[in-house]
Amino acid sequence: MATGIHPRAYGEAAMESSGMGNACDYSHNVTFFYDYVGKEISRDWRVRDCVVVVLGLTICLIMILSNIMVMAAILINRRFHFPIYFLLANMAAADLFAGLAYTNLVLNTGPWTIRLSKQQWFIRNALVDMSLTASVANLLAVAVERHQTIITMQLHSKMTKRRVVLLIVCIWAVSIIMGLVPSMGWNCECQLSDCSIIAPLYSRRYMIFWASLNLLTFSVMVAVYARIYVYVRRKGKRMSQHSSHHLRHNETVFNLMKTISIVLGVFVICWTPGLMTLLLDGIMGKDSHALTYEKYCLILAECNSLVNPIIYSFRDEEMRRTFKCILCCLCRRSSDHQGEQSPVEFNTLQPEVDNGCEVKSEKDNFTALQLIKTECDKPLHPDSWIQSY
Repeated sequence: MATGIHPRAYGEAAMESSGMGNACDYSHNVTFFYDYVGKEISRDWRVRDCVVVVLGLTICLIMILSNIMVMAAILINRRFHFPIYFLLANMAAADLFAGLAYTNLVLNTGPWTIRLSKQQWFIRNALVDMSLTASVANLLAVAVERHQTIITMQLHSKMTKRRVVLLIVCIWAVSIIMGLVPSMGWNCECQLSDCSIIAPLYSRRYMIFWASLNLLTFSVMVAVYARIYVYVRRKGKRMSQHSSHHLRHNETVFNLMKTISIVLGVFVICWTPGLMTLLLDGIMGKDSHALTYEKYCLILAECNSLVNPIIYSFRDEEMRRTFKCILCCLCRRSSDHQGEQSPVEFNTLQPEVDNGCEVKSEKDNFTALQLIKTECDKPLHPDSWIQSY
């Protein structure tokens, strides 16, 4: 492209030379589509670009580490080997994948976008689409599982492991398909007038479809949680009239209501701005002015994968105890490498000291994994299941 030509003017010229934007010409590069829709590719690093990269990588690092911790806790603790925790582990895997996908996006954005081929650009965006779809699908699966469990007043779902595995496979299959759809043909290479301004190689019709599908999923989740809210409230009133333990039940209802509020509030805050931006881009195109805030909406949406471990795992008493075990063992092993060779034993029958870790003699030398499993053999708190909701 000749220097000194405004991107939009270049795009209009490209439309004329390509038959009003309807001819299939696969020779165009990524820069051509960005110039066509008027989305500027930074040739030099700006302050905003640096802020987005630094903030994005920081979020990704925390996201990856926190979700690895969740997956390790569920793998190690045998009491987490139930359907709800398998779904939580899969959600952590999806959020971990989201962290990796977003890291790849951040490292291929700004001035780095110019060097991407179309195939690399499609892969970059497909990874993000897959991770976000998998994360939302897992949230929906957890909501449905909790609905089934709460309504039937069960401790754990009666789903077999085979069904859980099938559900997880379906979640990832749908996510992969959704991510690959644009590169398989639903793009704007053959109809330039349909190009999105946020993702210049994507079709605006696909953006409408993807945003609408996720908003529909959000609506289903709201309906599921609303039904649980109404059911628990009615059940609590009836039990308070016929049971001497109504105070404890009311406390359980309060904890459940608090969790529901956190889940819905964070989901709305993190996802609605981004989904509405994509929807407006698909409907209005350049008139939506989506480029002004699209990067910040993307970061906000990724934050949902960051807080998922906090909402669904850190509120679980047993999960928190497992985290303490893991961190304690890691700290002790780090001290051993520095010359302080002392084994560790978990002992929560006594008041907690140094997160439940106590130094023992040299003859009681166990590996960190054995210590964690020993600690996890203690009985669960009877109400800990409700905190996992």
